[in-house]
Amino acid sequence: MTMSDMKIINIAVIAHVDAGKSTLVDAFLNQSGVFRANEEHVDCIMDSNDLERERGITIYSKNCSIMYGDYKINIVDTPGHSDFSSEVERVIRTVDTVILLVDSIEGPMPQTRFVLQKSLELGLKPILVINKIDKPNHRAEEVVDMTFDLFVDLQANDEQLDFPILYGIGKQGIMQYELEEEGQDIKPLLETIVERVGEYPKDDEAPLQLQISALSYDNFVGRLGIGRIYKGKVKEGQTVEIADNDGKIRTAKVSKVMVYQGLKQVAVPEATSGDIVVIAGITDISIGETIGEIGKVDPMTPIHIEEPTLSMNFLVNNSPFAGQSGKFVTTRHIKDRLETEINVGLKVEPMDTTDGYRVSGRGELHLSVLIENMRREGYELGVSKPEVIMHKDENGTLVEPVERVVISVPDEYSGTVISKLNLRKGMMQSMEPENGHIRIEYLCTTRALLGFRSELITDSRGEATMVRRIEGYTEYVGELPRRANGALIAQEQGTTMGYALNSLEDRGTLFVKPGVDVYSGMIIGQNNRREDMTVNPCKNKKMTNTRSSGADDAIRLSPPRLFTLEEALEFIEDDELVEVTPDAIRLRKKILDEGERTRAARSKK
Repeated sequence: MTMSDMKIINIAVIAHVDAGKSTLVDAFLNQSGVFRANEEHVDCIMDSNDLERERGITIYSKNCSIMYGDYKINIVDTPGHSDFSSEVERVIRTVDTVILLVDSIEGPMPQTRFVLQKSLELGLKPILVINKIDKPNHRAEEVVDMTFDLFVDLQANDEQLDFPILYGIGKQGIMQYELEEEGQDIKPLLETIVERVGEYPKDDEAPLQLQISALSYDNFVGRLGIGRIYKGKVKEGQTVEIADNDGKIRTAKVSKVMVYQGLKQVAVPEATSGDIVVIAGITDISIGETIGEIGKVDPMTPIHIEEPTLSMNFLVNNSPFAGQSGKFVTTRHIKDRLETEINVGLKVEPMDTTDGYRVSGRGELHLSVLIENMRREGYELGVSKPEVIMHKDENGTLVEPVERVVISVPDEYSGTVISKLNLRKGMMQSMEPENGHIRIEYLCTTRALLGFRSELITDSRGEATMVRRIEGYTEYVGELPRRANGALIAQEQGTTMGYALNSLEDRGTLFVKPGVDVYSGMIIGQNNRREDMTVNPCKNKKMTNTRSSGADDAIRLSPPRLFTLEEALEFIEDDELVEVTPDAIRLRKKILDEGERTRAARSKK
């Protein structure tokens, strides 16, 4: 079958985080013959990034394709976490329909509402799949009713409200039309896609119209543009015109055209209307740009990306340990790396000083993923406390982002959680019992939620879950509670000693164990009191001729508190930084010298 004879359907799988999107895509690939019978493959094969595998979440949207009869179905697996919603916004513009996946127990969640809303606004007619019906105590029928109410609430039209419903066990690759029947495979869903959508209407003879909806990067050919051909054909070696989001026209040459076959990108001489393609050769290609033939480019509606809500400064690492483990340590290195970042939800701006950049994104996870990727690639940097981006509305009133927060917490800890959210000026929306847990829904400002996740985990002994979704903006709520305790700060450079740490345990919670290299100004613990305290963790016991060799055996230190990158970013205050290197995450004061810190504090008063 030639490319031009092929019937094409483009679909995206959308859902809240952990509803089973990547597992469903696995089932599509397994049952369509993409893998040989003897070929080994891992679960969630589309989550190819190391961080995606470690965290069990999809971060970057990815494409693949399967054949079903004479249909080529391009499938896009989208992120479920709200911090990566800019990815979802873009890719659903390139598809003919979406498969809305909803957990049979959880029901619609905040991110479900967002992805469904975006799909309905674009006129798409979703297919509803109630997943994980093999779970005991599932409530599939109730969840269908809840989802229908959500459609109505989002003002779906009559066609959209008439959505097909399937029930499935994504992990086993089973879909079925009725809850009671016994499903065998994923065929009912494929049949529903073909019936509901039909092939994309071919328009190969019209002038080319291709809009870029995603970017990728290849070390050999550089920047790649990914998008859908709405009309016409694109050919290898073709000279094209590109209309940017401001309507300006420039000329470029397409050096390579690739399409998706299974999980692979395969080079082809030309690609036809309806297909999703990857093009190389246009070094400055950007999201939303329209590619057309010379003199015939027809610009499409620019792609709007939700504005960032959070920013932090990426600074050159100037600690005494700078350059010990990282390969890339200069401002130039950081600049070059940020310029190759393909996540368009991120915004990079130079700072007033020359030692770093202000990077903005949709949330802490969004930014921490970038930092973690850079750390693993060999970069060193100092990162400031996340700062919420404020705006002024049309009346000149200061407003800040507000989020819908859904927390499931065991009954015995719910009082503590509610109390803390109230202190953070959150507004309770609902509270329902749920199998020994309490499900609490709040509206809370993004600023108030900074650092809350760590507290929630501590307060609930790790048993609470929290999901968040940006809802919009609210009037500035005023000052909020800050970290209640000061820091324990190292006085000098050296190696920590058990003898010194033992005497410091009464002063607070330690972040280091014996034998760790520290420097002056590095944070080595949290003080029990509100103020900061400078201490000497490197002091050793004085030697005497009467000291026995086993005199220090009695020292028993509590395990130190260790931070993940997200926890470190949540912990720090305005006058502190997180030092990120390939082999360590350290907390430090911005001003390392104690005397200079004291003078700076006095000048602020």
